Amino acid sequence: MTRRRLSRRRFVADVTKASAGFTIVPRHVLGRGYVAPSDKLNVACIGIGGQGASDVQGMSGENIYALCDVDWHQGEESFNAFPQAKRYKDYREMLAKESAHIDAVTVTTPDHSHAAAAMLAMKAGKHVRVQKPLTHLIGEARILEEAARRTKVATQMGNQGHAREGTRLIREWVEAGAIGTVKEVHFWTNRPIWPQAIERPLEEYHVPPWLDWDLWLGPAPERPYHPAYAPFKWRGWWDFGCGALGDMACHIMDAAFWTLQLRYPSRVEVEYTPLYEETAPKSTRIAYTFPARGKLPEVKLVWRDGSLFPPKPLEVADDEPWPPSDDGGQLWIGTDGKLHAGTYGDDPRLLDPKRQAEITANPPPKKYPRVQDSYAEFIAACKGGPPAGSAFETHAGPLTEMVLLGNVAIRMGRTLELNPATGEVTNCTVPDEYVKPNYRAGWTL
Repeated sequence: MTRRRLSRRRFVADVTKASAGFTIVPRHVLGRGYVAPSDKLNVACIGIGGQGASDVQGMSGENIYALCDVDWHQGEESFNAFPQAKRYKDYREMLAKESAHIDAVTVTTPDHSHAAAAMLAMKAGKHVRVQKPLTHLIGEARILEEAARRTKVATQMGNQGHAREGTRLIREWVEAGAIGTVKEVHFWTNRPIWPQAIERPLEEYHVPPWLDWDLWLGPAPERPYHPAYAPFKWRGWWDFGCGALGDMACHIMDAAFWTLQLRYPSRVEVEYTPLYEETAPKSTRIAYTFPARGKLPEVKLVWRDGSLFPPKPLEVADDEPWPPSDDGGQLWIGTDGKLHAGTYGDDPRLLDPKRQAEITANPPPKKYPRVQDSYAEFIAACKGGPPAGSAFETHAGPLTEMVLLGNVAIRMGRTLELNPATGEVTNCTVPDEYVKPNYRAGWTL
């Protein structure tokens, strides 16, 4: 199957040369290394329980060729749904044995294993879809960005809102001047919904027989098994997850990052509840300041987690709830109005009812292509179609870097000043372990 993207022009030319009468083009017509759009991909899924089960189902229109999970109890639903798929616990073994048969790989593991799994697949020439955040550390994101450029495989991060209608409407409305010049955007989430701001547990537990704990740890530093980590509570631990910010910001901040053409901030300010060495705080407020970008002026993005919410806008009536949904959302503040949308950019609306009615009746032109959904977008990219909107090198990597700068500021407990051209912190020295991967033996990038 394909290891490089087939352009529409090349595809049409090859088909025409082969036979003007073909409507479904056999694999061999396109030659070695190409894939006919009518063919199904052989997909290998790494991490198949929980969100992983959703990603397996999202790719189920293709051929689910292999399933890999360190916890076969968690993976039972996917194993039962695709009994013909080959089963593995170690993705390194799977890729070594099955590489010749695999075209695309999904990675839905805890954050600390994203980069190593994705890189191994990319080195093997496989297309890769990785759950958000793309990586555990900023340095890993930069490595994956460069690998995507070099290998030219199709890539995508699983921030599905980037492929949805709401995100496109937000950009079209903002660019049409629906709220004037954007000055601030506020974001909030009810995460964490797992324990944070805690110390490392000291009790001893036996590892469940269905779990390979060494493989679960993967590149992370060795520590004894405890149910405080797996299967669900790992997000709050710095060795494994990225806290509430890492869980949700690549969703909620996505539309603003894309619409406002952001990259690195010039300043990151943090407020937080008490800090613990190994876990994220219970709640944080992080303000990212971005300098002017061409014709776009300075803008501030303000993140809140732990069910902290921005002040109720004056445009919202006293008897109306605020926020409209307490699980998460975004509030855009411009010089000429305000806009609210959900976690994934869904259901955007102007807070001025008259202006909302006007933009509904006379919407601006649809400037940005619509796609069916994020899985279909990734599959099409694997088969030679346009790159996914949240491809590693163009969007997912830079977005993840920006998000994770907030965690660096949290862990250091201080404001960061940065060079917005390079992302380099200029007012203090950042410990290497906060930004650069340092894996256990047997795990590499």
